[in-house]
Amino acid sequence: QVQLVESGGGSVQAGGSLRLSCVASGYTYSNYCMGWFRQAPGKEREGVAAIDSDGTTAYADSVKGRFTISKDNAKNTLYLEMNSLKPEDTAMYYCAAYVGLVMTAIQALGVTRADFGSRGQGTQVTVSS
Repeated sequence: QVQLVESGGGSVQAGGSLRLSCVASGYTYSNYCMGWFRQAPGKEREGVAAIDSDGTTAYADSVKGRFTISKDNAKNTLYLEMNSLKPEDTAMYYCAAYVGLVMTAIQALGVTRADFGSRGQGTQVTVSS
């Protein structure tokens, strides 16, 4: 059974930084595409960043140059380094894994269905102005 556990969220002021982590278990970690998406109250899910099995990454335009996705296959851990945070980055951030699916990072970024892939419980990021 796929399990994803996020951590690292918190409250920061605009311009600050946070690093999110997602520890994965229950599957062969390195074989599949993974990503981060966020959802703010009353808003649709937004793909933030994704990384596929060969390390190719993709980012939403809104975070390019500020966020960096990476993974440590030895630790089964996915990361999201977030710099120059803005109030509009405030949301619940979720880790997602597309186990059993052949997907590119760009495809993962565009996933909108809540029942597509596996996700963790989320970690809250709040950025104040």
